[in-house]
Amino acid sequence: MGDLQRVWGLGISALGYMTSSVQLGFIVGTLLFAFFNISDRFSPRIIFFACSLLGALSNLCIYLVAQGLPSLMILRFITGFLLAGIYPVGMKIAAGWYQKGLGRALGYLVGALVVGTAFPHLLKRMGQTVAWENVIISISVVSVAGGLLMLWLVPDGPHSVKGTKFNSQAFKIIFLS
Repeated sequence: MGDLQRVWGLGISALGYMTSSVQLGFIVGTLLFAFFNISDRFSPRIIFFACSLLGALSNLCIYLVAQGLPSLMILRFITGFLLAGIYPVGMKIAAGWYQKGLGRALGYLVGALVVGTAFPHLLKRMGQTVAWENVIISISVVSVAGGLLMLWLVPDGPHSVKGTKFNSQAFKIIFLS
């Protein structure tokens, strides 16, 4: 972000806007993925794969087409939205494989996601001269590789279950009881 602030002349508040854009995208994505039962209607690993590819593309577009804070915020929102097809869907994939030891499996998954989230910072810190463009490209490539590995190496689990259909009456029960 520091490099983008210098190159595009962004203020200090840009970091907050960018971070909030990702978080808002994730919240909206998670809500819509849940509302439309996306991971119950389609194979979770296909969703994971598609979201990793599209997330890599939206990330790469920061390098290819973004030219300032508004486009950066839109692309980070899209990336956050697509993360809703990675984090919660990854948990569903893990739950499809483990009836016993699910807590440990989810712990490993969350750990891997944290490492993935921190990876751009590691890349940047490994060599202070790494250009922001190279960090963006590298992270996009890693995202594609992760999606491909999930698609090729992790079939749908033997304990995968379909969720229930959306019930609008649940809102009354939850909020008016």
